[in-house]
Amino acid sequence: MRQVVMFTAGLVVLAVIIVPAMVIFGLGGPSPAPLETKIAKGEDIPIRVYLHESDQIVTMSLEEYIKGVVAAEMPAEFHSEALKAQAVAARTYAVKNMTLFGGPGLTSHPGADVSTDHRESQAWLSPLQLKARWGPFKYNHYWDKISQAVEQTRGQIVTYNGEPINAVFHSTSADRTASALEVWGIDYPYLKSVPCSWDKQSPRYTDTKTLTFAELEQRLGSEAGVLAAVRSDSGTVAQIIDRTESGRVNKVRIGSKTFTGNDLREKLELRSANFTIEAKEDGLVFNTVGYGHGVGLCQYG
Repeated sequence: MRQVVMFTAGLVVLAVIIVPAMVIFGLGGPSPAPLETKIAKGEDIPIRVYLHESDQIVTMSLEEYIKGVVAAEMPAEFHSEALKAQAVAARTYAVKNMTLFGGPGLTSHPGADVSTDHRESQAWLSPLQLKARWGPFKYNHYWDKISQAVEQTRGQIVTYNGEPINAVFHSTSADRTASALEVWGIDYPYLKSVPCSWDKQSPRYTDTKTLTFAELEQRLGSEAGVLAAVRSDSGTVAQIIDRTESGRVNKVRIGSKTFTGNDLREKLELRSANFTIEAKEDGLVFNTVGYGHGVGLCQYG
């Protein structure tokens, strides 16, 4: 189904792609700090999860929660080392947000640490949902594979200067990851733009989306003046103004309004902010490379 380039060790992939200056804390080690002590014992630490589909907060084991995240966020067909890297990233993200470890919790739903809605946290699927996704014959095999990846990394998180990192990830970087600074305006020392040329076999590497001028006007609002620009014939309807360090669109003009590449990606539901624009008689064609915001761990890489 999906092909993945195999690496020597998935956790090395995580550390290399995100930053070489981070430390992965494990189950043992000499004199761990208090944070690592609590996590690394491998005990069942409780995490409070907001189930967005049923609008309720439930408490579950952190490691069981991580299994549901890995199953939801990464294809089960991926190599076990990639699943391990995803497990460490997911656990790090969770720990960073847990109030038990001084995290902020989920501000939109007080009392919860994380949400199952990928738009505000990490995606998560229950065993029942996974059985529906994988089918009864593949479920046991895939669940055992993911459980093993999580258990083999139990208690491991990635830290920078003694604090859990912001362990973000995306599907397909397309030649180069993006820095946190160019996407969110926050300069994390471990989320820089680095080469990542190992995801060319990703089925999400390229995509094409065509939108009519009327659809563009509807999505961007009348203040963008898309239809007015078409009627006036006074110049091009769209123009990419400049790009970021990683090659993604920084500023782009559509009609009479200028957008950031990330804003346009969200408004038009493009796969990434790395795109070109092609003008047609009745609309615009957006050719994208990569999938996701591009920051941190590239899953297909």
